[in-house]
Amino acid sequence: QVRLMESGGGLVQPGGSLRLSCAASGTIYSIYAMGWSRQAPGKERELVGFITKDGITDYVESAKGRFTISSDNAKNTVYLQMTNLKPEDTAVYYCNFTAFLADGETVTDYWGQGTQVTVSS
Repeated sequence: QVRLMESGGGLVQPGGSLRLSCAASGTIYSIYAMGWSRQAPGKERELVGFITKDGITDYVESAKGRFTISSDNAKNTVYLQMTNLKPEDTAVYYCNFTAFLADGETVTDYWGQGTQVTVSS
């Protein structure tokens, strides 16, 4: 059974930085991409960004220039480095892994339980 565990959330002042980590346990046959999403109170979950197994990244416009996603494929771990944080970045942050199952054709998504990030003075 695959489990994703996020860590690194917390309270930070505007302009500050945080680094989130997400480590997967269990057997994942072939990861296609890893990503981060967030959900603010009263809002829908939105994709923050992702990184493919080949290291290609992309981000939502509001995160470009401030957030960086990286990964350690050997450890099945993805990171989200956030800088110059703003109050509007306050949300629960979720990681997800998109991977092929053992049949090599079926794609599935695994999700973490989320970690709270609060940006406030």
